[in-house]
Amino acid sequence: MVVGTRSELWARAQRLIPGGVNSPVRAMRAVGLDEPMFVRRADGAYLEDADGARYVDWVQSWGALLFGHADPETIEAIREAALDGTSYGAATEREVELAAEIVEAIPSVEMVRLVSSGTEAAMSALRLARGFTRRDRVLKFAGCYHGHVDALLAEAGSGVATLGIPATPGIPGAVTSHTIVCPYNDLDAAAAAVARYGEGLACVIVEPVAGNMGVVPPAPGFLDGLRALCDASGALLVFDEVVTGFRVARGGAQERFGVRPDLTILGKIAGGGLPLAAFGGRADVMQELAPTGPVYQAGTLSGNPLATAAGLSVLRRLRDPLVYDELERRAARLQAGLDGHGTVQRVGAMLTLFCTPPELGAVPIRNYALVRDRADAERYGALFRHLFDRGIYLAPSQFEAMFVSLAHGDEEIDRTIEAVESFRA
Repeated sequence: MVVGTRSELWARAQRLIPGGVNSPVRAMRAVGLDEPMFVRRADGAYLEDADGARYVDWVQSWGALLFGHADPETIEAIREAALDGTSYGAATEREVELAAEIVEAIPSVEMVRLVSSGTEAAMSALRLARGFTRRDRVLKFAGCYHGHVDALLAEAGSGVATLGIPATPGIPGAVTSHTIVCPYNDLDAAAAAVARYGEGLACVIVEPVAGNMGVVPPAPGFLDGLRALCDASGALLVFDEVVTGFRVARGGAQERFGVRPDLTILGKIAGGGLPLAAFGGRADVMQELAPTGPVYQAGTLSGNPLATAAGLSVLRRLRDPLVYDELERRAARLQAGLDGHGTVQRVGAMLTLFCTPPELGAVPIRNYALVRDRADAERYGALFRHLFDRGIYLAPSQFEAMFVSLAHGDEEIDRTIEAVESFRA
């Protein structure tokens, strides 16, 4: 294999791949870097780039790795599975075992369908909600990301509750014409939208803890209120727990906050770091899926044997409550060290340091409008570059999270805190 430097790879990538990257945030333009990082390898809490530099990694494949990179048990499970073949396009025992593990862990899930990505899971859950209810409209919240599904790539306009408009070229307006967008944590706005559109509302979809505008916890009563609105209108409540599932608790945010949705979208940790996601929920809803029902969904790589092996290796270890006790301890230590350097918001083992103006202090951020108004993306970019130069890798966007894993020890936490304390913008 030809080994290139970071600069060589970047030059070559731009000739071969649109923008030089296969996912836009990897370009790192939002934090002011001229060249993205190219990862050569990783282990535990660390990444190594193409130039041989090592970084404490607080991204952990965007939250997928609770046990860190190249976790030996996960790697061994993948290796053993690979010796029997990498893909069959047919049913396997591991699919059944992983489904059982998910059903046992997630409070609301009675049946589950495995897929290959969070976007695919969100797309399929949306189709299922529409098929089950025989309705078209969807209510989502500004700043919540549910993958690059056409109908859910809508942004809020003016007003309390507005019909969505496409957030990117390539999506016809008609596709998002049934999408309603409300501010996150604004139950009054959601109630007004349900009152106006409720008879045609198929579902309310929400990140129970927002993780794609930075970490924004649900306000007291917000999730319970959405549950009540759905019960009253006949719409399904859909929790997108791609990020929070198995991270903020073994049973996800729904366990932590005690609210049961009708459908749940899972990903990241469920595949142990390999491409796997899932959606599940009430049995009567899930049985509308083909082949038992009329709502079609399929995928050759769904339940891939390597991904199910990795997922089982991770999820079985999460039965031990000490895992979450330790994640909570480490995340709380990191939070305590970052307090005073902006607004730190945390739920379990995910947190965000919002670079809010020093004169405002640690002001709470409750929705996307406040994120955009109060969080200084340029200051965050300067902080990112300061830490990057010192071998610490944060998410290359102010609107993302830091993900704590069991591979992050006190040494990595203290090193990060000291580097943040030395930052002067």
